[in-house]
Amino acid sequence: MPRPTIIESFGLRQGRQLARKYRVGELLGKGWEGEVYHVTEIATGVERAAKLFFPHRNPRNKAVTFYAKKLDKLRNCPIVIRYHTQETFRCKGADITFLVSDYVQGDLLTDLLARQRGKRLQCFEAMHLLYALASGVEAIHRIGEYHGDLHSDNVIVNRRGLRFDVKLVDMFQWGRPTKAHFEDDVCDLIRLFYDAIGGARRYAKQPPEVKAICCGLKRTLIRKKFRTAGELRLFLESMAWG
Repeated sequence: MPRPTIIESFGLRQGRQLARKYRVGELLGKGWEGEVYHVTEIATGVERAAKLFFPHRNPRNKAVTFYAKKLDKLRNCPIVIRYHTQETFRCKGADITFLVSDYVQGDLLTDLLARQRGKRLQCFEAMHLLYALASGVEAIHRIGEYHGDLHSDNVIVNRRGLRFDVKLVDMFQWGRPTKAHFEDDVCDLIRLFYDAIGGARRYAKQPPEVKAICCGLKRTLIRKKFRTAGELRLFLESMAWG
């Protein structure tokens, strides 16, 4: 069997058509598996997002199939971007598969934090963000799935007052879900919170309520205190302030 073509970048120009159905807009992001573009349906003008997979990262469409099935399974989880369809187009001598999903406007959490004063959120703001993330991940865990790669470049945020509307991207982890996967998601949620309030340089001066959540980032303590995202959500709902 011939080896898949190695492509490290598609470099699609704006205005190019994909599968005669979509017009390419800006590049939204790039990762290990491929690139994500803002596209527009030619027939309707509806905006979508298209994730294009590098062929050597997607042998026999295994990555695409896994990703599509996982998104479909999680279609009722509001924190997950909704998947629509799969298409192919020709690029650099290879057939490229891409998945079409909702286009979500907002900021990557990385970019939102970079614009804040001191490049961080106040602890009370960050708790609202953590609550939104924990509630969303809880819904994923309830179905028996996990994210596996939670970090600030995989979180899209729309902020309205104290409310954070969040979406997760790049749910590509392989393997059967285990207890350890769910616990790792919880530890990653708390790491996001820790980083959002300023990380190590600000941690010593944080109030006891914050430290009760972060547990000094000691994963054994976090896993003991918050076995699931649901337990973390419940803690945030009922925590007492000194």
